[in-house]
Amino acid sequence: MKKFKKVLALSLATAMTVASLAGCGSKEPASNPTAAPSGNTDVTTAAPEAKEGSVLNIYVWNEEFKSRVTDHYPGYVKVDETTGKIGDVTVKWNVTANQDNAYQNNLDETLLKQDSAAADDKIDMFLVEADYAIKYVGTDYTMPVKDLGITDAELANQYQYTKDVVTDANGVLKGVSWQGCPGVLIYSRDIAKDVFGTDDPAEVQKKVADWDTFEKTAEEVKAKGYYMVSGYDDAYRVFSNNATTPWVVDGKVVIDDGLMTWVEQTKKFTDAGYNNKSSLWGDVWTKGFYPDGKVFCYFGPAWFVDFSMQVDDKTSIAANGGWAATEGPQGFFWGGTWICAATGTDNPTLVADIMRQLTTNETIMTDIVKADNDFVNNKPAMEAMAKDASYKNKVLGGQNPLAMFCAGAEKIELSNLTSYDQGCNEEFQAAMKDYFDGNATLEDALAKFKKAIVVKYPELKAE
Repeated sequence: MKKFKKVLALSLATAMTVASLAGCGSKEPASNPTAAPSGNTDVTTAAPEAKEGSVLNIYVWNEEFKSRVTDHYPGYVKVDETTGKIGDVTVKWNVTANQDNAYQNNLDETLLKQDSAAADDKIDMFLVEADYAIKYVGTDYTMPVKDLGITDAELANQYQYTKDVVTDANGVLKGVSWQGCPGVLIYSRDIAKDVFGTDDPAEVQKKVADWDTFEKTAEEVKAKGYYMVSGYDDAYRVFSNNATTPWVVDGKVVIDDGLMTWVEQTKKFTDAGYNNKSSLWGDVWTKGFYPDGKVFCYFGPAWFVDFSMQVDDKTSIAANGGWAATEGPQGFFWGGTWICAATGTDNPTLVADIMRQLTTNETIMTDIVKADNDFVNNKPAMEAMAKDASYKNKVLGGQNPLAMFCAGAEKIELSNLTSYDQGCNEEFQAAMKDYFDGNATLEDALAKFKKAIVVKYPELKAE
C-alpha cells in the first residue's frame, strides 16, 4: 500500500492515470435508504436509515453541483453558504476555484492524506471534469459505483458516453453525472436576419451545414460588418472531439489531422478578419455576448447557453432572448461534471443516495431541466422534454433546442480519451496563438508545443 501511495502521489502531481493498478480495499455495498414520503412520492428519504458519519465533506470548484443539491435533493436544509444539513448529517462544501489548477491541487493534497485523516475530515464526495477524469478514476481513491450498491440497471437510462468518461482501464465505473453536454451552434438572431434575411434555425443550418459552407458564410458575415466567431478557440472543441486518433499512441504525442484543419481554418479566419482575435473567457471574447460585439456565433452545450452568455446582464443578447440554436457543422460535446465517491468515506449510504436522486430519479431530473435549463443525463426525461411544447429557453428566444441536444448525446464517442488530454489541448491552443498572431511560423509553434509537452510529461516523446 505504501508503494501504491507513492505512485499515486506522482500520478496526481503530474495529472497522470495509474490505470494499471487494480482496485483494493473496497467497502461492502451500502444498503439503500428506506423509502418514505417526501416532496415527490417516488423519492426516497434524504437522510440514511442508519447513522453513519456525522459530516459529509464535498469538494467542488464552483456553485453548480452545490445548487443542484441544495435546490433538488429532498431534505437538504441550508445553514449558510458553505454548510447544510441532511437529517443528522452536517454537509460541508469545500469550494476551490479551477483557476491555475487550484482545485485539483487542493483535491490531490487532501486525497493523499485520506487514509490518516479523522473521520469528520475525510473527503466523502468530489467532482471531476472530462478533461482530467481518468487521472482520478484510474486510482484507488475513487470507489467503484457498484460498491455503493448502485446497479447497472439503475443507470440504464443514462447516456453511454457519460459512463465511458469515468470507467477505468479494467472496465469499472467510478462515478456518475446528472448532466450531459452535447453541443450546438448558437447564433445571433439579429445578425442572421441582417445577413440572411431570416433567423429560422432550419435556414441558418444550411449556412453552417459543413466546414466548407461555414467558411463561405464567414466571408458573407464579414462583408456585413460582423465576426463569424469571437476568437481562436471557439471551434476548437468541435475539431478536437472529432479527432480520429488519440493524443498519445505508444508513448508518442500525435497531432490529429483534424486539429491541423482547425489550425488552418483559424489562421485563415484571423488573417481575413472573420474573428476578433480573442481567447476563450477573455474580456474581448465575452464582448461578443453583447450587441456591440458583433459576433455571429459561438459553439456550446446547454450549460454554456444559460451560465456563460451573461444572461443576468439586462444589456446582453441573452437577457433579451436574442440567440438561437442549430446543429452546426459537426456534433461535439464540451465539459460535464462527474460525482465520485472517495474511498474511505464514512457516509457511503448517503453518498449513494445523492448519486441516485440526482442522476437516476426521473422526476428530480425533469425538475432540474425545468428550473435550471440543464441537459440531464436521463434519456426518458430528455426525450419527453424535447417534445414538450411548453418548454421554452429564454436565452434562445423561446426555442426548445432539446431535440438537437438529445440527438447529439447519442452520437458522442470517446474511444480516443486519454489521461493527457487536458494538458495536450491547453498547450496546443497556447502554442498556436503565436502563429495566429503572426509572431511565429507554424513550424516554430509546433516546436513550442512539443517542447511544452515533454516538459509537462517527461515520459512522452513528441516527434
